[in-house]
Amino acid sequence: MFVERVLSGMRPTGRLHLGHYHGVMANWIKLQHEYPCLFFVADWHALTTQYDDPRGIAASTFEMVIDWLAAGVDPEKAILFVQSHVLE
Repeated sequence: MFVERVLSGMRPTGRLHLGHYHGVMANWIKLQHEYPCLFFVADWHALTTQYDDPRGIAASTFEMVIDWLAAGVDPEKAILFVQSHVLE
């Protein structure tokens, strides 16, 4: 039997905009009250977009998490993590 759980991530390839909010964030905010949620910064995946100069990924990661929190993602209700920080 499978436990219902949400796992979703975003690549930190630049600043968030209204498309992110309406396309993803509003749904995350709703889902965190209904299911166990794990939301992650897909920084390894960002390397496929910014492979020629990955230096901006770390700053974008930090800014993106701040935006998530400001939009209403609650770390008391959902697990937030950075993909590259998971040793496994």
